[in-house]
Amino acid sequence: MSTTQKQVLPRPLPDTADKPAPAISIVLPLYNEAAHVPEVYRRTVEALDGAGLDFELICIDDGSLDATFAELERLHAADGRIRAVRLKRNFGQHAAMHAGLVRARGEIFVTMDGDLQNSPEDIPLLVAAVEGGADVASGRRAIRRDSWGRTLPSRLINGMLRRFTGVEITDFGCAFNAYRRSAVEPMLGAIGKQKFTKALILSGGASVVEVDVAHAPRAGRSRYSPLRLTRLALHVLAGFWPQPIQWIGIALGVLCTTAALVLGIYGVGFWIQKSDFPGPLFGGVGVIFVLGMQGFILALVGEYLGRIQREVEGRPLYTIDKEL
Repeated sequence: MSTTQKQVLPRPLPDTADKPAPAISIVLPLYNEAAHVPEVYRRTVEALDGAGLDFELICIDDGSLDATFAELERLHAADGRIRAVRLKRNFGQHAAMHAGLVRARGEIFVTMDGDLQNSPEDIPLLVAAVEGGADVASGRRAIRRDSWGRTLPSRLINGMLRRFTGVEITDFGCAFNAYRRSAVEPMLGAIGKQKFTKALILSGGASVVEVDVAHAPRAGRSRYSPLRLTRLALHVLAGFWPQPIQWIGIALGVLCTTAALVLGIYGVGFWIQKSDFPGPLFGGVGVIFVLGMQGFILALVGEYLGRIQREVEGRPLYTIDKEL
């Protein structure tokens, strides 16, 4: 086991060590969601109690700057099924997801966002799909309530993940999913380092069924800017496309060689007919195109180097400030 994995594994808590494990663990990453926490809790409890499901709710405060953890402390004091972890700073949604998954004690894990875009009333639907035999119940936002600036990049990333994982599902980006424990545990060493938990688990051969879930519009501005979505696309290439640099290098070589051959033939013909070859124009276009492709390749190399640096340094995915 690597140093990083040892540093992030949870210690048993006195108040849970002697309790029987629940059937379902709900993992809820939170960042500055103090206003939503009470309603998320109320709706989740009502949905699961109404369905007669035994559960625990593991809330991960990803370094919030508001009163999110104070709300979690209040809920934990009133309901022992609520567990809470506060990270020392904001490490990101996927690291927070890992912090919840490694602490989950149930046989079925359910992950969802804490901003009420996911409807807790749909949790029993996802659980039923896993109980029906699937390893993964993949939430599918049938009617997505996001702007075109979010949906278009999302479609591109979904297409890339379908191509690279070989799994034909519609919505890789939906965080509202249910997993069988046995499908998640082999991947815990990579979850958090890889930003698409569902794609990672499915790439390991887990069976999947899609479940239509409700999707509410996000209150406030999305945290996924165009720059962040571009970085996610590079992460998909580096994480799921085997040997991308070789493939890109081959494609670039073929394209540039073909372009040079065609332009050379055209230039010779133009020179013979007109006695005037417009070399600077075509040369400039070719140089700009090649520079653009090189910039993309360098960005991809940077993603790989960043991963190698984190592995060599053995940095933990996150550090814990407090745990209830």
